[in-house]
Amino acid sequence: MYSEKVMDHFNNPRNVGEIQDCSGVGEVGNPVCGDIMKIFIQVEDNIIKDIKFKTFGCGAAIATSSMVTEMAKGKTIEEALKITKQSVADKLDGLPPQKMHCSNLAADALHKAIEDYQNSQEKK
Repeated sequence: MYSEKVMDHFNNPRNVGEIQDCSGVGEVGNPVCGDIMKIFIQVEDNIIKDIKFKTFGCGAAIATSSMVTEMAKGKTIEEALKITKQSVADKLDGLPPQKMHCSNLAADALHKAIEDYQNSQEKK
């Protein structure tokens, strides 16, 4: 049902935790399945220097959160905004169709964290 990459990121999630003085935070959830994801980013010189996540959800939700942090770390804001639900699923060698809609919210959480960062920059 799940690829080896999904199982690896579920069993050994990367970048779990919070960044206290983060540049931006994004939170998304799906009330149907109960998955909730929160992504924290630290941006320096337009590059995501650090990224962490906290996820409450199924194995696929944890795996997609872990993968999106790996994909975004070290990227410019513009590059990170190009990360999509499909690109995350592709990097994980696919997700079961019934898991795509609710568990793959990680790209949305990343985009919200970037939006939060950009909004804070506009206020400065």
